[in-house]
Amino acid sequence: METHTLYKDELTWHPACQTDHVPEDGGACVLLGGRQIAIFNFSRRGEWYATDNECPHRQQMVLSRGMIGSQGDEPKVACPFHKKTFSLKTGDCLNDDGHTIATFPIKVVDGMVYIGV
Repeated sequence: METHTLYKDELTWHPACQTDHVPEDGGACVLLGGRQIAIFNFSRRGEWYATDNECPHRQQMVLSRGMIGSQGDEPKVACPFHKKTFSLKTGDCLNDDGHTIATFPIKVVDGMVYIGV
């Protein structure tokens, strides 16, 4: 079980989807509380990540369809339209200092993906 936490406040864990609903080395989108969240199953690394689904470059809900990979040791997702790349750990844009995305804690328990907010 891999958990990434950026927030120190108390979290509420929300069931997002079953693990088999997210393709290996790919992403899927879920709607939690009216917000689109991209979930990534980075199976090559044995890690899971959750970020905003909206690419801030052009405000399009597309990041869950982006390609994931690594830049050095940093896991990243690339916007499928404009190729802006974002760290899956921090949300920082890796090729343009002007953009960031929110990241969310994620955990997998008994075949279910949970997002912390």
